[in-house]
Amino acid sequence: MKNYLAIPVFILFALAVNGQNNGENQDKLSNRVPDNEKLEKVKEMALKVVSEGFNAGDGYREVWIRDYNTFINIATKVHPKETLKENLLVFFRMQGDDGNIIDGFTPVASIGEDESDFSYSELEPRYAGHKNTVETDQETSLVQTVYKYIKATGDFALLSETIGGKTVAERLEWSMDYLMEHRFDREHGLLWGATTADWGDVQPEHGWGVDIDENTHRAIDVYDNAMMVIALDNLMEIMPGSREKWDPIKGQLEENIRKHLWDTEAQKFIPHVYLEGSPFPEDFKENEIFYFGGTAIAIEAGLLTHEEIEHSLNQMVSLVKQAGAPSIGLTVYPPYPAGYFANKIMNPEYSYQNGGDWTWFGGRMVLELVKNGFVEEAYREIQPMVDRVIENDGFYEWYSVDNQPRGSGTFRGSAGVLYDAIVALQQYENQEK
Repeated sequence: MKNYLAIPVFILFALAVNGQNNGENQDKLSNRVPDNEKLEKVKEMALKVVSEGFNAGDGYREVWIRDYNTFINIATKVHPKETLKENLLVFFRMQGDDGNIIDGFTPVASIGEDESDFSYSELEPRYAGHKNTVETDQETSLVQTVYKYIKATGDFALLSETIGGKTVAERLEWSMDYLMEHRFDREHGLLWGATTADWGDVQPEHGWGVDIDENTHRAIDVYDNAMMVIALDNLMEIMPGSREKWDPIKGQLEENIRKHLWDTEAQKFIPHVYLEGSPFPEDFKENEIFYFGGTAIAIEAGLLTHEEIEHSLNQMVSLVKQAGAPSIGLTVYPPYPAGYFANKIMNPEYSYQNGGDWTWFGGRMVLELVKNGFVEEAYREIQPMVDRVIENDGFYEWYSVDNQPRGSGTFRGSAGVLYDAIVALQQYENQEK
C-alpha cells in the first residue's frame, strides 16, 4: 500500500515548489508581497466576515457543508474549536439512514409552513436538513472539512465521538460507502451525478433543477471524482487503519479519471461522460467547453503533471481574455447557450454558474498554483480578485463578465479561499528570505 500523506493547506506546500522560478522572479515576488497592503487588508476583511457567522452568506439560512469546507481553516482563527466541532456534529447527527450527508442545516423555527423539501432527525431536533441531490460532493466535502478541522486544531478526539451508536470515524467511512453503493458507475469505475455546469448544483431539466428525478440525465464529471480522491487522501491520513480498504479505490479513481475524462489531445477535461444520453441537442459541441473549477480541484487532487498544470493555466488565461472576464474564477468557457437550462438563473450566457466569475473557485486555483511552484503566476492572478473585494467592500458570491458583483456580499467561501491563497503567498515569500 502507498503511504500517502495529504499536504495541509498551510504546511509544507513550499516543498512542492519545483525550482522552475528563477532567482530574479523570486526577488521580484519577495519585494512585492510585503509591499502589497491590499493583501493584508483583504485578510483582515476575511477574518471579520467569517467571525460573524457560519451560513454561506447574507440571504442564506443554511450552514452548507460545501461552503464550510472552504472557510473552516480561517474559522479556526476566529471561533472556538468547540463551536466548529458542534457544527460538524450536526451533519453527523443528520446523516441519512443510507449514510448520505445533507447539504446544509437550518433552524427548525425558520422553516415556513409551506416549505417541505427538508429532512429531520431524532438525533438533532433543533435543525432541518436540506440536500440538493443533483450534487455528489456533500459526503466528500464533509470528510475534507473534518480533516482540515483536525489538522488545524489537533482534535483527533472528534473521531471517537459517538452519535446514534456509531463513532464519527465510522460515520465518515459510512458516507464514503454511500457514494460507492449509490453513486458509483461500475462500467467506468467513477462516481456519477446529475448533469450540471462544472461544479454547479443546477441541472438543465425543468423546474429549479436541484433534485434528481425521472428527467435527470446522469453523468460523470471531473469535479465530483477529484473531490472523492481528495477526500480519500484525507480520510487515510487521519484514519490510517482505513488505508487497506480505500487506497486501492483511490488508485482506481485516479486511473479512470485519466482514462475517461482527460482529453490528451486537447489537454483538458471533457465536461461529461453520459450514462443514458445528453440533455442537450445532438449537434451541440459540449466537449469544446473548458471547466475551470473542476480543473482546479483536479490539480488539488494531484491528477495533473506540472506541464499539464502549466498548460491548463495558459488555457484559462487565454479563455478569460476571450470572454472579457475579470479573473480565472470564470466557471466555464464558452458558456452554455441561452435556453439550455430551464432554471432562469443559468440564463443568459455568463450568468451564475454558466460563465459567472466565482472567487470561490478562482482562489483555490491560485492556492494550487502556489503549491505547485507557479508563484509568480499565482500573484498575478490573485490581483483582480483582491482588487474587487476592496472596491466593492465585500466578498461577493460571483461576478458578471463585466466584473459587477452579484449575490451575497458576505460569501464566506470566497473569503476563506482568498485568505488561504494570500497566506500561502506570504508564507512562500517568508520561506525565500
